[in-house]
Amino acid sequence: MPYFEMIRSPRTDQGIVIEDEWPGYDLNLFTYPEHYRGDLENIYIPHGVIMDRTECVARLVVDDTDDNYMVVLCVLKGGYKFCADLVECIKAVSRNTPKHMTVRVEFIRLKSYLNDQSTEDLHIIGPEDLSVITGKNVLIVEGVVDTGKTMKALLKHVETFQPKMVKVAGLLVKRVPNVVGTLPDYVGFVIPNRFVVGYALDYNEYFRDLNHICVISEEGKIKYKV
Repeated sequence: MPYFEMIRSPRTDQGIVIEDEWPGYDLNLFTYPEHYRGDLENIYIPHGVIMDRTECVARLVVDDTDDNYMVVLCVLKGGYKFCADLVECIKAVSRNTPKHMTVRVEFIRLKSYLNDQSTEDLHIIGPEDLSVITGKNVLIVEGVVDTGKTMKALLKHVETFQPKMVKVAGLLVKRVPNVVGTLPDYVGFVIPNRFVVGYALDYNEYFRDLNHICVISEEGKIKYKV
């Protein structure tokens, strides 16, 4: 069985599946910040692969959007790099179609992790008034979706402002037990339940400056534990 597999549905694909046995790439094959030496196990998803998949997601978003205006709701902080790259790809793709899209970006922050564990204590931090999304197509962009509890709470909050349509793009979806809800509408990668960092995903605010998505080592967890 290949480590990477594409899942397809009748409407669209549901992401690149990374199997549990995937060992990642040797760190010596890539460049990464020297100050993280010893803190990482492997390069799990290289930056180039992330960018290529992001362009594919952008094409799906443009194909599925029925007008020229979209509000992108970026979930901080872990989603900011994926969001920025996805928006640029959406604009680039739409330039070559009859519907050249105007994209407005708003920001919201969700906090539910302590060290490497998800908690029941969810905080939504951001503008209380999201009336800008009323009657608009909305794309929520998130870095990681695991149990779905966080996204379910955010969707409930967003829907109170009566948008025209709401869809979710998740860079990573983890295979975890006790999943609430369904997969995002657009999925970058489906991965095992491993704690990954990089490409804006953090461990106690460290590792956001990594370009690749990496698996943190036990030494790294201990070093940066709060």
